[in-house]
Amino acid sequence: MSHDEFPTDDPAVVTCGLPYANGDLHVGHLRTYVGGDVYSRALKTLGQQTVFVCGSDMHGTPVAVNAEQEGVSPEEFALEWHETYKETFPRFDVDFDNYGHTHDATNAETTKSIVRALDEAGHVYEKEIMVAYDPVEDQHLPDRYVEGTCPYCGEKARGDECDEGCQRHLEPGEIEEPVSTITGNPAEYHERSHKFFAVSAFEDYLSEFLDRLEGTSNARNQPREWIESGLQDWCITRDMDWGIDYPGEGDDDGETDLVLYVWVDAPIEYISSTKQYTERVGSDTYDWEEPWREDGEIVHVIGRDIIQHHSIFWPAMLNGAGYNEPRAIMASGFVTLGGKGFSTSRDRAVWADEYLDEGFHPDLLRYYLATNGGFQQDVDFSWDKFRDRVNTELVGTLGNFVYRSLLFAARNYGGTPDAEVSEEVDDRIAEAVDEFTDAINDYSIREAGNAAIRLAQFGNEYIQRNEPWKLTDEDPEQARQVIYDCVQIAKALAVIFQPIAPETCQRLWDQLGEDGEVANTTVDAAHEAPQGSFEEPDELFEKIEAERVDELNTKLEQRVEAATADEDDEDESMTEDTDDDADAQPADLEPVVEDRISFEEFQDIDLRVGEIKEAEPVEGADKLAKLQVDIGVEVRQLVAGIKQLHDLEELPGTRVIIVANLEEAELFGVESNGMLLAAGDEADILTTHDDSALGTRVQ
Repeated sequence: MSHDEFPTDDPAVVTCGLPYANGDLHVGHLRTYVGGDVYSRALKTLGQQTVFVCGSDMHGTPVAVNAEQEGVSPEEFALEWHETYKETFPRFDVDFDNYGHTHDATNAETTKSIVRALDEAGHVYEKEIMVAYDPVEDQHLPDRYVEGTCPYCGEKARGDECDEGCQRHLEPGEIEEPVSTITGNPAEYHERSHKFFAVSAFEDYLSEFLDRLEGTSNARNQPREWIESGLQDWCITRDMDWGIDYPGEGDDDGETDLVLYVWVDAPIEYISSTKQYTERVGSDTYDWEEPWREDGEIVHVIGRDIIQHHSIFWPAMLNGAGYNEPRAIMASGFVTLGGKGFSTSRDRAVWADEYLDEGFHPDLLRYYLATNGGFQQDVDFSWDKFRDRVNTELVGTLGNFVYRSLLFAARNYGGTPDAEVSEEVDDRIAEAVDEFTDAINDYSIREAGNAAIRLAQFGNEYIQRNEPWKLTDEDPEQARQVIYDCVQIAKALAVIFQPIAPETCQRLWDQLGEDGEVANTTVDAAHEAPQGSFEEPDELFEKIEAERVDELNTKLEQRVEAATADEDDEDESMTEDTDDDADAQPADLEPVVEDRISFEEFQDIDLRVGEIKEAEPVEGADKLAKLQVDIGVEVRQLVAGIKQLHDLEELPGTRVIIVANLEEAELFGVESNGMLLAAGDEADILTTHDDSALGTRVQ
């Protein structure tokens, strides 16, 4: 692994967090998979040898519980969902080079090999622990078979996670007041012998690993808090039949009566899926051992609810077994629907199949999910916002420029005019390519998409400024020059926008008369001369009418009402055994303050749009950062408690909202002249939807 700028000489592997084989996909889930696909395509566009792998997560108690309820075996249940996912992802052009699953022979073999390596290296030990037990069913109760109270925050929790409270991973025996989910009766604690992975021994390594780790800042900052609070060793076995058997002494085949915890074999599928790709194409084309055992770039794209598993457990396992560590982890924020959480029980979701059945092109959703906010920020999906982004940016900006340029070129010149690209346009394309390259090296798929939109905006301004329709008679040579430039811009757009909108950009590539697949080109093609003749183009995008959105909103409301009537009013937990795990909202929200303020009182609060220019830690303070914020009329110094939650080096250039008329204060000897607004314990920095002028007052 290197930390050189992409593209490097070493092969890369991009992975996505495995979808749990337990239910339908909705747009909230797709954010991570679209993000991973965009990033892997973008790396290939930079010229980086890249493989994109994933697979279905087949094991664990949720699958076993739901399979039992449906009267089928866990394997049959999980395989059915696995096949559904294999069919669904390509429909959104999420193009995995290999898509396997955790129950196949390759992953079983790889998992046992890694666990044996950990055991032989002294990283695994046996320990007697208290395990929940159902005396009625005469059955031990792993993970989701038991519920109770979280010992850390007191909220209702599942056996392996405090899903409604502090989100902490729970070890067997930790949950208080245990209840069997099988019978609903109080459970007992019995002593059992289980295997533990000594994660605590890797504390120093993990601290150093997080210093090296690239990607989104939440993937680095959240784990530091867990390390500082003290790492707990990890129980890696369970009392159940469904899973990969722990490799050890016991049965005739050398195995025990325990299975491995699902979070052991799930990330190992990344390695197994890469192995399967190598088996298919040959090691001369791509050798799986280079990224995983030798020199290569490993990038994980995940939801932020599984940061702990990927930033603590997984790198410790890799290091202990002699594998390479990840270069980067990109952890996405959650997705809400119209400002509210998804709820599968109330059918409050935009399902993946539903989106396509409504006749919308997958590239529209890909663009919305990839560019609607930074990757680690929570984003909201609404049909109204979706329509606005499509009509304004895709139809009105990029689509409008391409259509008017190629139509003029086809009608007046039969394609690309006889000319060469101007210095101004060649420089602007080079700038867009640099912006695209920088975005990928900054792990920002949003900025990669914005680089193309800004280039299209320039194209619209360029053609409007030069008015080639007037020049055809007044200055024919200059007219050819202008239209040639526009065709060159259109070709560059096809290249750098392809990771976001692959099918649309292939149509644009074909309309330009170019040969082959645009997905197989690199950024160098953005500067290569257009091919020549082409016919009149079709428009790339269709405008979405307001009436269409009204219909969709009405359908959603009717579905929610109908589903709610069939369900209790009890809120549904967004857990791993539903489709809501990627979109959960905090369950411990503070109640809305009853005391109201008047409009006049609100008007006294001077909220301003600003931009962070500099950010540095406050010496001696664990959480404080000193910010220089430009609010248009002046640059203010602020102190904010965001040091552990944001990468300070990434903050310059971030648009923020500040309270400008707050009394000055001094924190740790540093003057603070205002307050930065941020939401929740994660300090989600408030920003603006569009680029409002600095100093604009928020009303």
